[in-house]
Amino acid sequence: MKKNYFLFALLLASTWSFSQDTCSNALEIIPGLHTIAAIDGSEFPTPICTVNGSVAANGKGKWFSYTPTDDYTVIVTTDLLQNTPRVDTRVHIYTGTCSDLICHGGDDDSGAGYSSVATFNVVAGTTYIIAFDNKWTSNGFTFELIEGTLVIPVPPRITYTTQQIASANSTYNLCVVDMNGDRKDDIVGVSADNLKVHYQGNDGIFTAVNFPISGTSNMPSWSLAAGDYNKDGFNDIVLGGINGVTFWESTAAGTSYINKTFSQYVFSQRTNFVDFNNDGHLDAFVSHDIDPNVYYINDGSGNLTYYQSGTTAGAMNIGIHPEGGNYGSIFVDYDNDGDQDLFIAKCRGGSGTAKFNELHRNNGDGTFTDVSVAANLYDPIQTWASAWADYDNDGDLDIVVGASSTADGSHKFMRNNGDSTFTNKTEGSGWDTNTSLNVEYVAHDFDNDGFVDVLGGGNKIMFNLGDGTFAPAFYPSIAVGGIGDLNNDGFLDMLNGNTIRYAVPNSNNWVKVSLQGVESNSYGIGARVEIYGEWGKQIREIHSGDGFKYMSSLNAHFGIGAATEISKIIVRWPSGIVDTVLNPSTNTTVHLVESSTLHISAFDNSQLSIYPNPAKNVLNIKTSDSNTLTTATIYEINGKLILTTIIVNNTINVETISTGSYIIVLKDSNGKKYSRKFLKE
Repeated sequence: MKKNYFLFALLLASTWSFSQDTCSNALEIIPGLHTIAAIDGSEFPTPICTVNGSVAANGKGKWFSYTPTDDYTVIVTTDLLQNTPRVDTRVHIYTGTCSDLICHGGDDDSGAGYSSVATFNVVAGTTYIIAFDNKWTSNGFTFELIEGTLVIPVPPRITYTTQQIASANSTYNLCVVDMNGDRKDDIVGVSADNLKVHYQGNDGIFTAVNFPISGTSNMPSWSLAAGDYNKDGFNDIVLGGINGVTFWESTAAGTSYINKTFSQYVFSQRTNFVDFNNDGHLDAFVSHDIDPNVYYINDGSGNLTYYQSGTTAGAMNIGIHPEGGNYGSIFVDYDNDGDQDLFIAKCRGGSGTAKFNELHRNNGDGTFTDVSVAANLYDPIQTWASAWADYDNDGDLDIVVGASSTADGSHKFMRNNGDSTFTNKTEGSGWDTNTSLNVEYVAHDFDNDGFVDVLGGGNKIMFNLGDGTFAPAFYPSIAVGGIGDLNNDGFLDMLNGNTIRYAVPNSNNWVKVSLQGVESNSYGIGARVEIYGEWGKQIREIHSGDGFKYMSSLNAHFGIGAATEISKIIVRWPSGIVDTVLNPSTNTTVHLVESSTLHISAFDNSQLSIYPNPAKNVLNIKTSDSNTLTTATIYEINGKLILTTIIVNNTINVETISTGSYIIVLKDSNGKKYSRKFLKE
């Protein structure tokens, strides 16, 4: 009897395994946990329902079927404690018949450690086919099917087409940013000993160029950021590795790159470029997972010095908690005082201060103060990233804190009160009913309607409805990646692996603003861009590094919906200079060079003039203001520093300067600045 029972159990087990090998023999499942011994089924899932559409060599699959008894929003996830460490999985969700499968959902890397989190709506009585493939692993794992309250999506406000770029085959395709100074977004890929850039040409055509990198570099296992820290006009790269930090610096007018790897151990998480001291030269910040955070100060010649918060002599106190837990860092001006503050998303459960999110106010003197409690942002939410934007278009930055776990609560939507504090507006906002978890949350106006949306987990965009609420629109296997305008049509596209998800333009109008710093850093990182029109005011800030892992465009994108006119654009540069453009054209890119337009500054046009202009030997300054001018700095139009000199008797000797156009920045005894253009004969 025991022998017969054993044979029956063995037969049952082998039938259970075989029943998952093909679509026609998919195993019927119900909500709960399910374990796969290995991805070794004989039929590979097709069509592929993720943005990463490549097929695994010797493709295998495992197949399941699920028939809900009611209408639900369903999550299929491998981002589970049972899978510790997480397993790199890929899942496809189908409707239809095995001979005619139709993609209904899917996911590749939305969860931690490249695990899968697919969210989709189901209809009672309809059978859904769930298939995993062995693209990334053939090893076994556990997945969970969760039924939740049905979330009614909004109609898609923007649609997408996808294109695979086969040559975008770098190990880490994490970055969408301009690399050759034309302000068109390029694709940046990183592999060991190689930087590959796909330069965007006309009509979205890309040209791939490889740059060999000498020496040993840390690979960006956790994040990558871009910024021109040596101020040669071309973006450099910081790589956040699991053991340390590497910089790839452009040389020879962006035609080669050199490796600068620091020896200190850093378990890197989010990396950022930021100008801490507003000297016009970018510094770098790296969140440390297990120790106090680190940063690198630029000496003005592209030489970086390592500091660890609260540890290195003379270091600033930014996230000094020895327990670490620092994940998604982002620099924002939350209090509208013109300098960059720091928010750190914390992912560390248990007790102690390491689990609470941190907001650090920039004091404007090279120091920071932790104001997390006073600002009402001292939360124990386990999160890897936050999405900052002016969601209500009232002129200050609000925040969505996106949960990666529900162990200490879920998502929060916090409205900026305009007095350096925040009020919890989660209830009724749509974030309270959003059950999708993710490690990435980024804020962009994806449909160009004039309200900033959020892309996170669950294969959906949370569209901002403009009334303090958000509603999801589902897209098969949509996921956070590098975001930018990859075909120069004014709508934001997404890069996932080697797949571009192109936005299909709708009828909404837009403007894109690209920046060229002169006294400030080259791409205006830390600048605030404002546009005005019949809607009132919109703002964007230029960030190097948002979300958790990826790097997105350094251009400012604005949608203006059905409006056809913009009354003005104002750019507030990190240097304190303010440029204003009146009545710019819509549906185009406006390129602004610092100090090249109308200015709001210490003087107005009636109070200051320079002559002669053009100048040959001496430039004279005339001012009716009582403040004393002290120093002058002269730049080429491309931002290259030419001369810094003391002003004596309101005159400046320009005899040694070559013939051409220049920008002069004047500073008075109170530290205020004013800039003018002049010609040198």
